[in-house]
Amino acid sequence: MNSPVGELLRAWRMRRGLSQLALSAQSGISTRHISFVETGRTVPSTAMIERFAENLNVPLRDRNQLHLAAGALPVHPQRTLDDPDLAAATAAVRRVVACHEPYPAIAVDAQWNLLFANDAAEIFFDGASPELLNPPVNMMRLGLHPDGFAARITNYAQVSNYLLPRLARQAERSGDPALAALHAELRVFAPTDDSPVDPADVALPIRLAHNDTELSFFNTIMTFGAAFDITLAEIAVESYFPADSHTAEYLHRRQVAGRPDAGADAGRELRTTASIDKLPDSKKS
Repeated sequence: MNSPVGELLRAWRMRRGLSQLALSAQSGISTRHISFVETGRTVPSTAMIERFAENLNVPLRDRNQLHLAAGALPVHPQRTLDDPDLAAATAAVRRVVACHEPYPAIAVDAQWNLLFANDAAEIFFDGASPELLNPPVNMMRLGLHPDGFAARITNYAQVSNYLLPRLARQAERSGDPALAALHAELRVFAPTDDSPVDPADVALPIRLAHNDTELSFFNTIMTFGAAFDITLAEIAVESYFPADSHTAEYLHRRQVAGRPDAGADAGRELRTTASIDKLPDSKKS
């Protein structure tokens, strides 16, 4: 049986660690009205649900569930990436990923499944188990599983001790059972040691062995700040930057030597529904 909208809103408020008074002060909604909604004495309007959801940072997908629980229609559409209405946004994501050459860049969905990757991102796929490259390619699993590129991360303890709590927080904040299951699967690979961060580092580096050389990266994450479509709101672009001159020089030489046209197209497409044949040839071995 589906939960009433008031119970769902109360669950989100509790998940965010807010009292009714704190939510009232933050949103401008009276504590009396919050109480009436949560106890079912008042059914909130569509606009009021959005007001609650905005102040509770409820993801768009879950906002639709709130509207359905209130007996209304979903407000936020969910289109596929090849929908004409998302063409401009999808092209922008592909362009951002492609233009980051010769440095790696990927686009993932809310569950860390790979959507797009540029040619430079092949360094993450090289040598990975074919099972981990079967769509949907999950980048969190690929990075933390010993059969992915975890074995090539020379500071794996640092990276894992950062990513696993981040994944746990993401699962908790979103309430997504798929993320919770992913965290449960990957935490068995957590290192037993707690490697300290080098105080000389300005950001957590990812040190990756590739072709007998060690590369060092830091990354940034880009999302759409005012997306109203669920698919678009859940896309995140991870761009990797060289953390030292050696890594920058290596990637520039790699592009010149083997991929002179890298970055010239709209980016390599790795849809979650794609077959392994759409991966670059170097990933099929």
